[in-house]
Amino acid sequence: MMNKQNFSLYLAELIGTFFMVFFGCGSMILAELNPDYSGGFIPVIWGGVVSIMIYSVGHLSGAHFNPAVTISFWIAKKISFQRVGFYILFQVIGALLASLSHFIIWGGEHSFGATSFESNIGLAIFVEFLLSFILMFVITSVATDSRAVGEFAGIAIGSTVGLCAFVGGPLTKASMNPARSIAPAIFSGELTQLWIYIITPVIGAIMGALVYQFISCPSNPSEDTHGCC
Repeated sequence: MMNKQNFSLYLAELIGTFFMVFFGCGSMILAELNPDYSGGFIPVIWGGVVSIMIYSVGHLSGAHFNPAVTISFWIAKKISFQRVGFYILFQVIGALLASLSHFIIWGGEHSFGATSFESNIGLAIFVEFLLSFILMFVITSVATDSRAVGEFAGIAIGSTVGLCAFVGGPLTKASMNPARSIAPAIFSGELTQLWIYIITPVIGAIMGALVYQFISCPSNPSEDTHGCC
């Protein structure tokens, strides 16, 4: 369903995803093209831009910026099925526009921040699954549980993205996000490994959401447990 109110939600997702990919992948492009640019800041930039955009538009759309997050929220019954397709569509469009901006600024002689791995495929799948699980576990805990301190959701989620990028970046570029991987892959022409970065984050994120839901609502809550759904 598309109306003015829903369009505002979808546009917020497009803008948030655009800025996330623009600055995150942009920092990777700068590190690739400029030897004097410190790549050590890349995880900080990824985490920082996610935090900033959560506080900017999270109150509008929920600040998913990630098809894996959107699908996981649908599985967890936190978003209606009617919105899932539009959320994902606008997220991918936002990422594509960011990669297009990178092309306009720096041309096409770089990787566009594309996700890739040099290890064996099994390790890559495990890493992306684990990182996506951790990210969605944190998102579900701080963004959907009324017992959590919601004001710090942006900091918690952005910090998690930064930590995952710091550890997983050298291994798989730490995607955790199909839209973030699709756009640079299309512009760079590196599509061989893309299926891993589409399927694995979705599975990992779904598991992260479901595991948090399971542990957050015990069948026999103790007396000091409050706010269980």
